[in-house]
Amino acid sequence: MLGKILKKLDTAASHFEEWTLFIIVITALIALFFNVVLRYGFNYTLAWSEELVRIVIIYSTFVGASVAVKQRAMIRIDAVVQIFPRLKKGLTFYTNILMLVFAGMMIYYGYKMTHLQLLTHQKTIIMQIPLVIVYAVMPVTGLMVFLRTVQVMVQDFTSK
Repeated sequence: MLGKILKKLDTAASHFEEWTLFIIVITALIALFFNVVLRYGFNYTLAWSEELVRIVIIYSTFVGASVAVKQRAMIRIDAVVQIFPRLKKGLTFYTNILMLVFAGMMIYYGYKMTHLQLLTHQKTIIMQIPLVIVYAVMPVTGLMVFLRTVQVMVQDFTSK
């Protein structure tokens, strides 16, 4: 029963991550395409497109981190594991613990930064998007990275 619930949550989170990345990257590509056409074809530039692309890069980086944890595609230096293969299990556990600490810091400090933006009511310069929306990605994806790391650790534990 619990396994089915966790599987459905994993499927829902995966769909959310993949569709979010797809939609925001397509949006950025379309905005950049029109900006390039207008800039070189009509000598006119869309100021808001660069701001939108900057926000998309921020979002895709954070959401992509969650996807990378799930797919075990985070960058790591594995020279020690290649030299001493017996250390792989311990080092993998250690890196997962470090990832949990990092995710916890993302949640804590991301919340503090988001809360500060909520109190100050700051907005982006051109599009006037409240910065709380931009900063809110940090604690949300910190939670996603935390949950994905726990998921990977459970998979490692149950597979052996």
